[in-house]
Formats: sequence, C-alpha cells, structure tokens
Amino acid sequence: MSWRRLSPSPGSRPEVSAAPRLPSRRAFLLGAAGAGAAGLVGVGIGVEQGVVPGRPWLQDQLGLNGEPGRVPDTSPDHLVTGSFNSRARRGVRTGWTIARPPGVTGELPVLVVLHGLGGDHRTAMGTHLGLDRFLAAGSRAGLPPFAVASVDGGTTYWHRRPGGEDAGRMVLEEFLPLLEKQGLTTDRIGLLGWSMGAYAALRLGALLGPSRCAVVVAESPALWTDGADASRSGFRDAGEYAEFSVFGRQDDLIGIPVRIDCGTGDPFYRATQSYVDGFPDRAQLRVRYQPGAHDMDYWRRMAPAQLRLVGQHLAG
Repeated sequence: MSWRRLSPSPGSRPEVSAAPRLPSRRAFLLGAAGAGAAGLVGVGIGVEQGVVPGRPWLQDQLGLNGEPGRVPDTSPDHLVTGSFNSRARRGVRTGWTIARPPGVTGELPVLVVLHGLGGDHRTAMGTHLGLDRFLAAGSRAGLPPFAVASVDGGTTYWHRRPGGEDAGRMVLEEFLPLLEKQGLTTDRIGLLGWSMGAYAALRLGALLGPSRCAVVVAESPALWTDGADASRSGFRDAGEYAEFSVFGRQDDLIGIPVRIDCGTGDPFYRATQSYVDGFPDRAQLRVRYQPGAHDMDYWRRMAPAQLRLVGQHLAG
C-alpha cells in the first residue's frame, strides 16, 4: 500500500493537531488557591530523571489529561518469550517477547517495540501497555497481520555508553536475527517506542533508513533542547547528548512514515514541539498533541490508532 502524504503542500508545515487551550489566568489562580500550599510541593517532583514538571503538574491537578486508555479485555492467542546473553550489552541477560495475531502462523512482518526508562520487554505487553491485547483486538477487527516484538534495553537510552554497553546495536545486530529465526521477516521493520524508547525509535529508524524501516511511531519522546538537562541515566554530559541527539537529524527520516504523539501535560511536550519544528516540509510526518500525561493512561489511549498506522505501512 502506498504512503498517503500526510504533510501539507510545499511551503507549509507538516500536519499537526491543535493542542487544547489551558485555563485562563483567573481559572489558574482560583485552582491554585483551592489546591493549597501543600499541593504546590508537587511542582518540585521530577517525572523522569532530568525532568522537573511545572505545567505537567498543573494540568494533572486540573484534570486536563483526558480519559485513560483501557487495555482490551481479550487474551493474545500466541506469545513466545525467551532470553539471550547480549554481546552488545556486555553479556547482560536480555529478555524478549513476541506476540502474534490470533490464529496467524507463518512468516509475518514485525513491529519492534522499545520500552521507556524503568521498563523491560514485559512492559509492552499484558496489563501494562497491553500491545499484545491491542494487537489481538485489532486483528479481530480487520487489522492487517503483523507481529509485535519487545526486548530489554536496560536504562542506557538505547545507544552506546562510555562503558561499552550498546542496546541500540543489540537491537540491530542481535535481536533482528533472533526474530528471523522465530519466523518473522526483518528486511523491513516497524519501530515503536515510548519515552526513552521513543527517542530510540526515532534514532534507530534514521539509522536504518527507508529501505529497512517501514514506519516509526514515537510516543512522548524523551527529548531535551539543552543537552545539559538530559537524563544522566543515558547521557553522561551535554557532549554525549549532542553525539546521539536526534535534533538536527530529522532529514535522516525522510522517506519513512513517522507518527509522533505527545500529551500536552507531558514534561517533554515543549521539547517535542521543538523537535517537530525541525522536520522539512517534505517529511511524511503525522503529529498529535492531545490531552495526556507521561503515563500508561495516555499511551494506552494512543495504541489503537498507532497500530492501525503500523498495519497500513508494515503489513499493508
């Protein structure tokens, strides 16, 4: 199936959904007064290492993050799990899970899922994000068949760290060959990630290029406009952040359909907007800013539409 251009005509910006307006200053002051001084302590609580919320806390307190997404009440038909010792991760035992659509056997294209900080291969499935169950429900509703495969990436932001561990290289050089042995086709894959994993999906998609990557879905990508603010879990300093940054490299994703979702109550919302602004007009880009926080409630809500896009370009 051919890609329908989602960016506007030349000379205009790619398609971006409008964000809802925040309450007026008067409404904000009334809400803050009602919350009391004790509630303001929450402003100083970080959502993720290197991130200090202000607007996100306020939006959560005012109930502006929208309805939580719900994992479908259905069971996946076929899950396979395993593990291997990763050379790229310096011998770390690395777990993985593959979900197939109900009743579908044989070779299938695959969506590789990259988890966020603090997650692992299990977080993408089950009662967490529930992609295996969204896949099963979508398949029964006519979603084109493809598999979903998740893998452990540790806490290193899926790139080479000074100590030598490189979870990104693990995905490309170890996990993809493993998926082939499991009966999946990896000559052209899809990538989906959230938070730390969304940053990685954008970076690895650019490394693979359109000949190897069919679609990229990045939800709530962990991005910073100033490398000095980046998470110390994944970046030793601003120099390491600059070396592996996705900023200034949006051209590398030309030819790949890219979907970016970010909640307006997310700590990374402003940095995501800055990143999106760096795409050229010819990019095959779809961006959605909707009410939501940096949490599973938002990511589950986005999952059905994201999987439909993946099905269109990966299995269509």
